[in-house]
Amino acid sequence: MEIEESFLYTKEHEWISIEENTATMGITDYAQEALGDVTYVELPEMESEVEQFEQFVSVESVKAASDIFSPISGRIIEVNHKLEDDPSLINKDCYGKGWIAKIDVRDMDESTNLMNAEEYRSYIDTLGH
Repeated sequence: MEIEESFLYTKEHEWISIEENTATMGITDYAQEALGDVTYVELPEMESEVEQFEQFVSVESVKAASDIFSPISGRIIEVNHKLEDDPSLINKDCYGKGWIAKIDVRDMDESTNLMNAEEYRSYIDTLGH
């Protein structure tokens, strides 16, 4: 299972990568593997405000539909429209081409509520994986 060392993670298996004031987010390798083949991604509304840990997207797969929670508060400034035509990008490249949204971060201090790669790896180990 792949975990990007420089990213931050949630207990619901979302990731973010922060550059300056922009957070790119998606779901982790663990999450996409648990879901199976992703068949549909509900993208968030452009310019909408999101709160940390609130549901703002859903992903459907051959196994289930899952709510996706925002790793950080802010405003949606970009969505990955490629997922509309090819939701399987999440399975193929969850940390790259399979990103879901970019968020203009409202409060950078919220990043302290997230896990680094080592903490996330330990968290997954506690789940028995």
